[in-house]
Amino acid sequence: MEWDYEYDVIVVGSGASGFSAAITGKKEGLKTVLIEKEKVFGGASALSGGGVWIPNNRYLVEGGVRDSFQEAKTYLDATVGDKTSDEMKETYLKKGIDMMDYLHDTSEHMRFTYAKDYSDYYPHLEGGKGEGRSIEPTVFNLNKLGGWRGQMKKPAMDTKGFVMTGQDFRHINMITRTWKGKKRSLTLGWRLVKHLVLKANYSALGQALIGRLALTYKELGGELWLDSPFIDFTIEDDSITGIKIMKDGKETRVKASKGVIFASGGFSQKQSFREKYLPAPTDKTWTSSPQGQTGDLLDPAQMLGAKLGFMDKVWGAPSIIDHTGKPFFLVADRAIPSMIITDQDGNRYINEPTPYHEFVDTMYAHHEKTGGKAIHSWIILDHKAKKRHLFAGLFPGQDFPKEYYEHGVVLKSETIAGLEEQLAIPKGNLVKTVERFNGFAETGKDLDFHRGETKHDQYYGDPTLKNPNLDALNKGPYYALKIYPGDIGTKGGVVIDTHARVLKEDGTPIEGLYACGNCSAAVMGESYPGPGATIGPGMTFGHIAALHCKEN
Repeated sequence: MEWDYEYDVIVVGSGASGFSAAITGKKEGLKTVLIEKEKVFGGASALSGGGVWIPNNRYLVEGGVRDSFQEAKTYLDATVGDKTSDEMKETYLKKGIDMMDYLHDTSEHMRFTYAKDYSDYYPHLEGGKGEGRSIEPTVFNLNKLGGWRGQMKKPAMDTKGFVMTGQDFRHINMITRTWKGKKRSLTLGWRLVKHLVLKANYSALGQALIGRLALTYKELGGELWLDSPFIDFTIEDDSITGIKIMKDGKETRVKASKGVIFASGGFSQKQSFREKYLPAPTDKTWTSSPQGQTGDLLDPAQMLGAKLGFMDKVWGAPSIIDHTGKPFFLVADRAIPSMIITDQDGNRYINEPTPYHEFVDTMYAHHEKTGGKAIHSWIILDHKAKKRHLFAGLFPGQDFPKEYYEHGVVLKSETIAGLEEQLAIPKGNLVKTVERFNGFAETGKDLDFHRGETKHDQYYGDPTLKNPNLDALNKGPYYALKIYPGDIGTKGGVVIDTHARVLKEDGTPIEGLYACGNCSAAVMGESYPGPGATIGPGMTFGHIAALHCKEN
């Protein structure tokens, strides 16, 4: 076969998983190229919170977290269970630590910090930690990327220099309630001054994660091709020898003598795949993932006999949809004290701060239980909540945009009874629900759903209250918005082994083909153990794949 380009390793997809694979390939002396279908790099990782969940890694040790392999394995057994093999879980726990050390030693740019007290999502289960196991990248000046800066995917929201880490957000959310919140605002203010006066281009969260990975790869001399979508594999003697892509407007053949590593994300933006694999109803307009997430690996891999797993699952993200059709993922918003979430009959059916993936699963279960009514729920809050806390990207006391009211994104009433009527809820139902909830707020005990009883619930709650997550809805006006079962990506994809090799239905590997991240069946199975449990496995198995390419 005639090749247009020849490499040892081709990495497809430029999120955190892809960069981890590409950095490892370059560091190990392999001729490596990183290919991205979109015109900008970063993928879903650039839009994420940037958290990485890898138990007992160096940053947790530095942060004083007491952890062990056995504790973490016990926790994965309790959350993931037998949906993933012991071999895969153990590989992740051991090699994840190695991957973090590898990146730390490779470049001074790869620096993270312990996200103190950001709880595991199930701290009450055996092995779970209320103090958390998540880390996040330290604030990063994107100007260091030089010419690559303009090629990086921008965040979903322009912060205009007002940059918050996950730890910052937790405290800023309490700016009207605690001195810690007020003090943390000074840090953000100083960053803003440096942005405006010194032209520093600070970033946090997923932007900082991808920025740090990209600069590390760039300084290793890494090649990055954008606007180069994958078309198909090239095959010889049942082995993957390379891929066909579109580059500069023409079909191009690229050889991979050691292997092709896919890190190309899930299929959340392809409606036909959603309807084929996911629970109904489903709509790609609900996803917060990038436009490029169309499952390009699935059909070609299946032609090679690849086994698929967890195709009916998403990384759930309960979301509101604004007047432009853009989803907003509700995380901390569901922990606000004077707020409830109800079904269309005005009944609470869930502990509102429930981990987001489980929240979406519960939405579908309740949808089926109640006879298949429209899938959305209502999030209802009072003026006190709006005045005190950040909500849907708005600062405390900041009203919703007028377009939200004009297009019915937000419904508003001076009374609960009036709101009930606007939402077409059976007369008296919402009033009774709010009265019952207000009784729980007075005692500090949610007898229906135990809201505020775990460290996870309390993380974004108000520490000045008897129960950080309970306060009465008693201050009009009252607001309601629809919540949809959104996602930040799909969990399903090709099944891989402990070397990140793609497996056939009979359990044998497809020679030369590797996968990591959301194009592979989730290492976390149907669960979501903690913040960063998508990115952590993706980066780990990207690293593993590149090392295996070197060895073979």
